[in-house]
Amino acid sequence: MVAAFHASGYAATRRLDDLRATEYPHLDDQVYLDYTGSGVAARSQLRAHHERLRGALYGNPHSENPTSSASTLLVEQTRAEVLAFFNASPDEYAVIFTPNATGACKLVGEAYPFRRGTRLILTADNHNSVNGIRVYARSGGARVTTIPVREPDLRVRDDDVTAALGRRGGLLAFPAQSNFTGVQHPLSWISLAHERGYDVLLDAAAFAPANRLDLGVLRPDFVPVSWYKVFGFPTGVGCLIARREALDRLRRPWFSGGTIQAVSAIGGWHVLVGDETAFEDGTLNFLSIPDVGVGMAWVRGIGMDMIHDRVTYLTSLLLQRLASLRHRDGSPLIRVYGPADGHGRGGTVAFNVLDSRGGVVDERIVARDTAAASISVRTGCFCNPGAGEGAFHIPRRALRGSVRHGMRTLDDYLDRLGLPSGGAIRASLGLVSNVADVEALISFLDDRYADRHPSPAGLTPRERC
Repeated sequence: MVAAFHASGYAATRRLDDLRATEYPHLDDQVYLDYTGSGVAARSQLRAHHERLRGALYGNPHSENPTSSASTLLVEQTRAEVLAFFNASPDEYAVIFTPNATGACKLVGEAYPFRRGTRLILTADNHNSVNGIRVYARSGGARVTTIPVREPDLRVRDDDVTAALGRRGGLLAFPAQSNFTGVQHPLSWISLAHERGYDVLLDAAAFAPANRLDLGVLRPDFVPVSWYKVFGFPTGVGCLIARREALDRLRRPWFSGGTIQAVSAIGGWHVLVGDETAFEDGTLNFLSIPDVGVGMAWVRGIGMDMIHDRVTYLTSLLLQRLASLRHRDGSPLIRVYGPADGHGRGGTVAFNVLDSRGGVVDERIVARDTAAASISVRTGCFCNPGAGEGAFHIPRRALRGSVRHGMRTLDDYLDRLGLPSGGAIRASLGLVSNVADVEALISFLDDRYADRHPSPAGLTPRERC
């Protein structure tokens, strides 16, 4: 199977193996399969950071002194590089730096003009950072609609999206790629929503690390990005890429240092600055924002198409190998959630281990065992409750608000729902993943769990989802 897999074109991505050997030696003793959680930084990125800080002095940008101006120049240069990375015209789009994609979503939620008669439409497959916008929508009097995922692939149907949009207007929010199942949702929904009078928030956090995103063609209104997910470094820097027309409709509910043109303490009035910096609160992470430019240049030098091809090939291999794992009696060892092949999906694969009786092995056991074997996978619900509710077939009536009453721990909640486990295992592939990573995980699962009944002894309670 592996030989046939190599013949499919994997060899064309061999340059990534050379880069892994020279730029990512910190992966040598690890099996890293958590790229949806975070990318991995190359040595070159870290050297560029240190060389920049050793070579010059940079100060708080909000001034005209030499060190402040030096920081401002690099920040503005990075804004332009972000727009170029996504083929977004500076006449149409603005870049607002945030701590992460979550901060970008919060910025939209708190400032969007939700009111009675408008709607927030969410796909059930959304990260909680997007789901949280519904709190702002409801407080503004808007109606919130959630579109379910459907079996067998846990996709959202086009006709469900069309029906939900109607003609009221408001905001549609969905991920370009699910951080739970890896499903890549149709980007044609953007133009459909625009035709119906909706703005669109396209969550690109899981999509951007291994896929081209051409904003000049797609033209979503708001795009949250976390840069550490794309290339590992720096953490603490994300951005909101926003169409200027849509940005003009946002109304900030407060002001802070760095956001105002003029303000009076005694008079009680303020005037926000007239550009996108009105949405950047306080002092930016000016020592790290230039590292975003370094990371984007690193990705461009490799080629996003090569990264995409590598992740696509390895995802197909991982799915094939997981499906091949069996207990001695022929029953499956693994249950995969979402698409079972590489069609219309990215490199995020969620699954559970099954015992020889078909029961789900507690994901905390797998978390404990993989950690001991220096394998980095993620376990839980991945901050995506809607995809999890679809994957685990939890009926809507069981999810009504009354289920939370008397609940002290997450385990209490799972007991109320009758679930055997608190989530799934997620293996995700990225820029310098290789066949050896996939085979190491497969060998571990086969050796550790086939025909065995893992003991839950010593597990700590689940604290959160």
